[in-house]
Amino acid sequence: MTGTQRQTLRRRIQPKLMNLANVPMRGLLGLPVATPLGGRLMLAYIHGRRTGKLYKQPISYVRDGEVLLTPGGGKWKLNLDPATAVRLRIRGRDRVARPDLVRDQAEVTRLLAIMSAANPALQRFVPLPKDASGRPDQQALAQALRHGFCIVRWRLEPVD
Repeated sequence: MTGTQRQTLRRRIQPKLMNLANVPMRGLLGLPVATPLGGRLMLAYIHGRRTGKLYKQPISYVRDGEVLLTPGGGKWKLNLDPATAVRLRIRGRDRVARPDLVRDQAEVTRLLAIMSAANPALQRFVPLPKDASGRPDQQALAQALRHGFCIVRWRLEPVD
């Protein structure tokens, strides 16, 4: 099997595996107590843009100061609107945040470096090839951005 065939197979299988894993993750991340998974995963309560249906989406995150960063590679991000706040369950507590979808290539490169440093497992979920300096290959990143990839920067609202 060639590298291209392996990548194609991975792109078909990974979403199905994630859907299976998301079922128990929703239950664990929705608990009102912190769990070991909560250090890197949060639960986002996102309303569908057409149906209004509430979706509970487990999402990996990295804290960067006052914001949270998540890779936006799935279809769930299509329901995000920067003008609409989203409820997030983080470490057993509810927070409200506004999403900012970052698509600028230079900024995505910078944010991916922050995310990779904080969570080396990110490479499994954002399988972009690296250049000689260890940064994402810019041609591959440009193609991923054209196909909808982004970084979601969550701006947490103050707690009452």
